[in-house]
Amino acid sequence: MGGRVDAPSSANINKDAYGSICNGKVFKIVFVLGGPGSGKGTQCANIVRHFGFTHLSAGDLLRAESKSGSETGIMIENMLREGMIVPSEVTVKLLLQAMLESGNDKILIDGFPRNEENRVAFENIAKVEPEFVLFLDCPQDELERRLLNRNQGRDDDNIETIRKRFKVFIESTLPVIEFYTMKGKVRKIDASKSVGEVFEDVKVVFSQFEVEEATFEKPKMNRIVGFELMMCLIKRLIRDAERKWRSILSGMAYTCYLLYICAREFVEIYSEAL
Repeated sequence: MGGRVDAPSSANINKDAYGSICNGKVFKIVFVLGGPGSGKGTQCANIVRHFGFTHLSAGDLLRAESKSGSETGIMIENMLREGMIVPSEVTVKLLLQAMLESGNDKILIDGFPRNEENRVAFENIAKVEPEFVLFLDCPQDELERRLLNRNQGRDDDNIETIRKRFKVFIESTLPVIEFYTMKGKVRKIDASKSVGEVFEDVKVVFSQFEVEEATFEKPKMNRIVGFELMMCLIKRLIRDAERKWRSILSGMAYTCYLLYICAREFVEIYSEAL
């Protein structure tokens, strides 16, 4: 049950213009939620590898945009510097942009929505609900043990900060999980087990995607998707070059160099895909 997503071509586009950009693309979206240390990133990587999803992290997208030099990026950077919360609408638009640019219709969104405001903003702007929510449930004492072991020697993840993060999860994210539970959309997994055991349970939840993933063309498709992602990066680099290079001649030379790299990579990818 995919949904119709009206996606922006840039993070600052007006939401009324989404429909003409998406061209009716249908996405299968899965939210992945769980407390800090529950293994969201690890399990997302396994799902990507076995079921062909694209993995998106709202936090990673915000950090990347803040470093891009764009108008939206500068706004995000200033807000993060001041300790302010980036508006949900901005985060949602970045997610929709990344979904459209991924070239994939199967999307994992990791650690989002973090709260009810995020959830409402996503559904209002994207006009779509997730296929389901993968909830990696793990007791707090186990999460604390994992994070302390994983981050030994780091001052920014001591027991106090870990408990604050867990408190935020309980107060802000758990209501989102409860909302989707009422709608029958939550797939709860015991994340206190080993990584392998957890993924065995995850595979059962994602079994509906097994037929789509099992194909001899998988290596070829992965290469093509990789090329599409590279093209998106090249486009972004070219835009950055146009903004940051003051000399027209130098800017053109840099752009030509990027196009040369792109062409060379395309030849290699196309040759291997044949």
